[in-house]
Amino acid sequence: MKLRPEELKNRAEEAGVSIEQLAAAIERTGTSGKNAEKAVRNWISGKDHPRCKRADIEALADAVGCRVTDIARFVSRVNHHRGSPKKAKLVVDLVRGRNADEASDLLAFSTKRAAVNVRKALEAARADAEEAGADRDSLIVAESRIDEGPHIKRFRPKDRGRAHPILKRTSHITIGLQERPGAGF
Repeated sequence: MKLRPEELKNRAEEAGVSIEQLAAAIERTGTSGKNAEKAVRNWISGKDHPRCKRADIEALADAVGCRVTDIARFVSRVNHHRGSPKKAKLVVDLVRGRNADEASDLLAFSTKRAAVNVRKALEAARADAEEAGADRDSLIVAESRIDEGPHIKRFRPKDRGRAHPILKRTSHITIGLQERPGAGF
């Protein structure tokens, strides 16, 4: 679960809640004093340092007077997928912006190798969202990204005793779900 800083900022302004009040709300989760205020300022500006935990997001949602699903994005990641980023990007681009159910159906019938791991990430993010109380029908794929992973290095024997390198590429798949604006309640 990740905090959506622009939503938190908008909701805090609408509710008339200051940064100090938000800091007081997260003090109960373990952060204290000036550290809590610095953390809230970082989160609102888009930095995730210190890491915003689930308890912090729940406390911020209570302080602003909204649901957790209104200010959070549910992210799942599959690391070290055995496929090149270029090929996996084709699958990820297919589901970006779609409804979570529609994306899952597309991935179930896709013949691409990366579709299996993209679907695993999608289902993990959906389970996280449902645990937080999100409406299953209003979830959309808001973030889908492929990052390059490490290369697995192998060598093939060639003429005159030489070895030619073979780079087996891997990729990291990231899928993020959030509720469609205006959904819920």
